[in-house]
Amino acid sequence: MLDRFLSLFTQVKAGEAVSALLLALNIFILLASYYLLKTVREPLILTQGGAEVKSYSSALMALLLLLVVPAYGAFASRVRRSRLITWVTLFLISHLAIFYILGRAGIQVGIAFFLWVGIFNVFITAQFWAFANDVYSEEQGKRLFPMIGVGASLGAWVGALMAQWAFGRFDPQSAPYSLMLLAAMGLGISIFITYAVNLREGRSVAQEETASAEKPLGKEGGFKLVFTQRYLLLIAILILLMNVVNTTGGFILDKVVTTEYSEQAATNSEMQVMIGQFYGNFYGWQNLLGFLIQLFLVSRIFKFIGIRGALFVLPCLALGGYTLFIAAPVLMIIQIVKLAENSTDYSLQNTVRHALFLPTSREAKYKAKTAIDTFFWRLGDMIQAVIVFVGVQLAFAIQHFAIVNLIFVGIWLFVVKALAREHRRLSTESELEKAA
Repeated sequence: MLDRFLSLFTQVKAGEAVSALLLALNIFILLASYYLLKTVREPLILTQGGAEVKSYSSALMALLLLLVVPAYGAFASRVRRSRLITWVTLFLISHLAIFYILGRAGIQVGIAFFLWVGIFNVFITAQFWAFANDVYSEEQGKRLFPMIGVGASLGAWVGALMAQWAFGRFDPQSAPYSLMLLAAMGLGISIFITYAVNLREGRSVAQEETASAEKPLGKEGGFKLVFTQRYLLLIAILILLMNVVNTTGGFILDKVVTTEYSEQAATNSEMQVMIGQFYGNFYGWQNLLGFLIQLFLVSRIFKFIGIRGALFVLPCLALGGYTLFIAAPVLMIIQIVKLAENSTDYSLQNTVRHALFLPTSREAKYKAKTAIDTFFWRLGDMIQAVIVFVGVQLAFAIQHFAIVNLIFVGIWLFVVKALAREHRRLSTESELEKAA
């Protein structure tokens, strides 16, 4: 009965529904926890540093990840996948406790917390999707990832709504830190769900396949895998360009919002609450749209134009959106365009970029994917920070930043075309190997 119900949204075969729902619940909790923290970080960084400091802090994440990614790869080579996920998640939970104690003691943690959330986000989601890629075959992933992605979109929406509600009800001084504890509880629950899926899927496959999946990974590092395989390198470039465009657009929105509320607020605390409520509302609408796209459109897009065709949707949307920025650089238009861009990014594009790893090796799924989704993602932030720095020095207006984004969108479309060609080749080779 459960399989038949889920077939309303995507093709689900007998026996697949329970694990798929558990994975959807897991990513729901992870994304809800992240959006609690993401909404917290905005007022902290913007009131303790400003939009420019936020952009420059993003660049520092890439430098930190040059140390974090190799350390993660070395740890992954020593433990099986269930322990890898458990210990990394517990490590992240411990930091939330530290930030809570420091924040409640009156110590300004805005910049440090912003850096941590940026690394936390890419690591926790990359690790989840690496596990999902490892659990499912390419054929299963194409069918089930759109449904699992519904959990991500719904979790992001619920997390943003919870954060918006908390900022409107709790004491402004304590609300950010209380939400940190709530997010830590969510991460703890996700560990148990991962174990449940690992045990369930382990019973459903042959014993030798289970043993292979639980073995520690090979010694080859994530960066080496990326730079020696053209397909992985193209994915890395795609992620970099996609993030440059998105974060530059985010800077435009941050700048306009900060200017708007600095004129309206009487005190710093009042400005913090107003920005928190704005972004809670913004993320709520963004994630509701993303949820609806994920629920009703993603599986159908995968079915009719496939993963390769879906790669072109977001850059084409960005092309039209930033052209509109040039014509009408006002808050309402910027907000609407960013809502459309982000909701598509966090639903369709998010599912596509994770599905790109289905035909790759286990080492690529965990190590290369983690390197790409962390370092190369944040390298895009570094490039965006350079754009902001240069733009500030040259007194760029909103239209100038939009023009820069349009240039990057053009490069993005060129990379997507090359990546689609490589994906076709790799998928064909994978199918021939299975047939042999």
